[in-house]
Amino acid sequence: MEGRPVSETRSAQWYGGSDRNGYIHRAWMRRGLPAHAFDGRPHIAIANTASDLTPCNAHLNEVAESVKRGVYEAGGIPLNMPAVSLGETMVRPTAMLWRNMAAMATEELLRANPIDGVVLLGGCDKTIPSLLMAAASVDLPAVVVPGGPMLTGTFRGQPLGCGTDVWRLSEEVRAGTMSQEQFIASESSMIRSRGHCNTMGTASTMGLMAEALGMVLPGLAGTPAADSRLLERSHETGRLAVEMVTEQRRPSDLLTRGSFLNAIVALAATGGSSNAVVHLLAIAGRLGVELTLEDFDHTGSDVPLLVDLQPAGRFLMEDLFRAGGLLAALREVKDLLDPTALTVTGKPLVDFLDGAQAWDREVIRFRDNPVQPQAGIAVLHGNLAPDGAVIKPAAASPHLLQHRGPALVFDSVEDMHGRINDPDLDVDADTVLVLRGCGPKGYPGMPEVANMPLPPKLLEQGVRDMVRICDGRMSGTAYGTVILHVAPEAAAGGPLSLVRTGDMINLDVSARTIDVDVAADEWAARTPNAATVEAFATPRRGWEQLYVQTVQQANTGADLDFLVGSSGNEVSRESH
Repeated sequence: MEGRPVSETRSAQWYGGSDRNGYIHRAWMRRGLPAHAFDGRPHIAIANTASDLTPCNAHLNEVAESVKRGVYEAGGIPLNMPAVSLGETMVRPTAMLWRNMAAMATEELLRANPIDGVVLLGGCDKTIPSLLMAAASVDLPAVVVPGGPMLTGTFRGQPLGCGTDVWRLSEEVRAGTMSQEQFIASESSMIRSRGHCNTMGTASTMGLMAEALGMVLPGLAGTPAADSRLLERSHETGRLAVEMVTEQRRPSDLLTRGSFLNAIVALAATGGSSNAVVHLLAIAGRLGVELTLEDFDHTGSDVPLLVDLQPAGRFLMEDLFRAGGLLAALREVKDLLDPTALTVTGKPLVDFLDGAQAWDREVIRFRDNPVQPQAGIAVLHGNLAPDGAVIKPAAASPHLLQHRGPALVFDSVEDMHGRINDPDLDVDADTVLVLRGCGPKGYPGMPEVANMPLPPKLLEQGVRDMVRICDGRMSGTAYGTVILHVAPEAAAGGPLSLVRTGDMINLDVSARTIDVDVAADEWAARTPNAATVEAFATPRRGWEQLYVQTVQQANTGADLDFLVGSSGNEVSRESH
């Protein structure tokens, strides 16, 4: 590195030369950096989403230190760059409202600053997607370090899955089979260590998806946050980032259509979160990669579920890591993967599979003994969802995958909460719960509310699942027969805005259809009722106004329309 010409690095545009601008840029950074930091060595930003208000990412400052040591060892200059951090359980009304803002802020900082490459530190649900969207738009050499899941907690001798068991235990309280005191007593047992949710929720899913896309050092994703090997591999990633700058290995080289199809296979094989659909579509949109909602069905629907993890199975992320991790699972479906799709190492993903071993065949199943034979995302169409809706069959009740029942319509989350516990609610096990006003525009931000709580009167009868339909999302830790991401959403004039309580809903997942059984002439004559319209009439300002005016629908990733496509890393004007 000592003899590398200054002109070869992007950062040299700031630090090179002996004029006033070069002097100022170097002088302002001379707060401990030696003179040889500006001799042409790659400057590597560490986009760090550590925050005390994002508890799942609070340990990323320690991870950043390991990355820094790796960058230094390889001859680069590491620079911590705090990035917008979104705590899934903390921010209101929903973290998804700011995913695109976080991506836009990170994109602009990466482009504006004198850096040659970036290491992306994320964990909690929206942080990895937003960082990947930003990196795809700027297209500087980039690599992800997922912060990793928490260790398994236990309560009364049983393992607890963060998120999934919250839903389960809270429903038991509502059903009267668990006391409020017992429920609260489990609270301190749920979160045993640093790290994000230990189920196959969105955080775990997106860490694994980043690796399946080729953007993570192979074998790293899924390493528990408290495991010292996370720091070891973070050090390696720092070294790799310098190599990637030297070789000019960029996201556009790695994030090809084949990479996204590999991620879809991985999503199905691991039972990953349905939220990955909107995130992968948004990342692909930043690169101009052709990826559609139908690709998730065509590529993933017949892939067997091989990983027996909550919410679709029994085990937790620490078990998956112990059993061999993502690579061991992908080895079982190697023939379904694109062999040309590259990783951050410059080698294809499939090159890392032959040496991967599964050490526990209860956690990672053989292909001929899957948890479920077909587990990918199913994409539904019909007069309720002309542009598509999704369901995760692995998390659904088999007996409800073909169903006909009357709709019970809620115009908003508030409407649902206000009525769902009413003992006089006209509802039975065949009823289809419909919640609208929860899409990208309507809420706004597409919150995780689609897995509506069941009416207590049915819980007391032993009912634990019902068909539910919503234009919002559901937590990756959740389960149930939930049709979500309905597009167009009600607030954008979608047919969901026309459904009325009592309408018969027909669901047939095998046929990929979701319809309301209303005569065509009556359907054409309907308009949204006053309550529906009122639910979308919230005054807005600032980011929320910009978001509502420009956000796209779920079937294309819910990105802002003016952010689709890559902008590159060139800065149009010099600083003065």
